[in-house]
Amino acid sequence: MNSENIKKITNEAVERLVAELNEGHSEALQLYLRAMGKFRTYSLLNVLLILKQCPTAGRVAGYKTWQSLRRQVKQGEKGIMILAPLFRKVGDSKNESDQTEGNRRIAGFRAAYVWDETQTSGPDLPQIGSIGGDPSVYLEKLQHFVQENGITLTFSDAITPAKGMAERGKITLLPDQSPAETFATLVHELAHSDLHFGGRRAQTDKRTRETEAEAVAYVVCSAVGLEPNTACRDYIGLYGGDAKLLLDSLEYVQRTASRILSALDAVPQQRAA
Repeated sequence: MNSENIKKITNEAVERLVAELNEGHSEALQLYLRAMGKFRTYSLLNVLLILKQCPTAGRVAGYKTWQSLRRQVKQGEKGIMILAPLFRKVGDSKNESDQTEGNRRIAGFRAAYVWDETQTSGPDLPQIGSIGGDPSVYLEKLQHFVQENGITLTFSDAITPAKGMAERGKITLLPDQSPAETFATLVHELAHSDLHFGGRRAQTDKRTRETEAEAVAYVVCSAVGLEPNTACRDYIGLYGGDAKLLLDSLEYVQRTASRILSALDAVPQQRAA
C-alpha cells in the first residue's frame, strides 16, 4: 500500500466519521447515557470502602436503582456498606454558607448499602456500539509493530471497566475481548502512545486526546475491513467530541493512522517454525 493510497483511505474514513458525528448521538449511546446517569459518583472515602469489601467492584448502586434498571439483587448477596450523609434543615437562612444541599446541612452519616453489578441479575445494561468483523493477520502484525516500537504489551483484568490503558512505554489490554475489539482497542492505545506522551499532552485536554485516539482507531479499523458500526462515534460522543474537534485535529489523526497502516502492510507475517 503506497502513501497515496493510504492518504486516500484515511481521508475517506475521516469524512465518514465526520458525517456520523454530525448526525448526533446514536440510539445505543442515548440508552447507555440514560442508564449510566442512574449511577452515583461516590466520594473517595466511599470508593475506598467499596474496594476494600469488593476489590473487583465495577458499577455499584443501591437496591432501588438496580430495580429501576430492571435488575434484581440476587438472593443471599451481601451488601457493600458505604456512608450516606444525614442532613438537617437550616431554615430560611439567607447566609450562603448555610445553603449546603439546598437549605440543609450535613449533621452526620449513616450506614447504607450498595451492590455490584455482578451481584445482580436481569437484562444486560445498555452498551455502546462494538467493532465487528475479523482482523485476521492484522492483529498479529499490529502486536508485532507495538513491540518493535519498544512498547510492552500486557493483558490484565485489573483495568476493568476500561478496555485498554496506555502508559509511557506500556499498553495494557483487557483480556477476553473479541479479536476485532482487541485490535481496535490496541490501535486506540497506540495512538495515545504516539500522540499524547510528548509535548502535546500539556496542550490538549482529555476530550481532544480521546477524540484523536478513537478517530485513528476508526480509520485503521475501516482500512483493514472491520466494521466500526457506531462504536467509534459513540465513544467520541461519550467524551463530548464532535466533528469540529476532529477536523481541528485532522493532521495528527492522518499522520498517526498513516504510520500504523504503513506498518501493517510492511510487517511480514511470522512464519511457523
